[in-house]
Amino acid sequence: MSRFPLNGEDDPVRRAIVAAMNRLFAGTPQRSTGRLNVSQLAIEADVKRWHLTHQHPDLKDRFQAEVAKEEAKRATLTRSRDAYDDLKDKHSDLQARCRDLEERLQIYATAVNLLALENAALTGRDAEASKVRVLPRHRRPLPGGVTE
Repeated sequence: MSRFPLNGEDDPVRRAIVAAMNRLFAGTPQRSTGRLNVSQLAIEADVKRWHLTHQHPDLKDRFQAEVAKEEAKRATLTRSRDAYDDLKDKHSDLQARCRDLEERLQIYATAVNLLALENAALTGRDAEASKVRVLPRHRRPLPGGVTE
């Protein structure tokens, strides 16, 4: 699909320029480097640059407007990719941190369990008696005479 139709273009120079514009934007240059500038457009169309700057400035302006739109799209896409890559990096960092915390939790749980067993052995109680018990909370008055 061509971005710029050849409808109504009878002048062979204009047809060559429009066809070159389509090739450049499609990414399939035949004569030029493929860069999106007026000089490369002239090379791609196999015409002198003055045809674009003096004889057909409307095509030059149309080309430059499309190049500006293309650059804006590319900049937006680059920013989106950068943001996406940043989020992926943060996600992987958070996953690594979570794995580290889970490993630490496992180590601490093992250590607490061993300490409880050692405490039970040293005090002469069985393991069932050394379970942690919740103590009743003391209700203290809050300011204004209200209790917790």
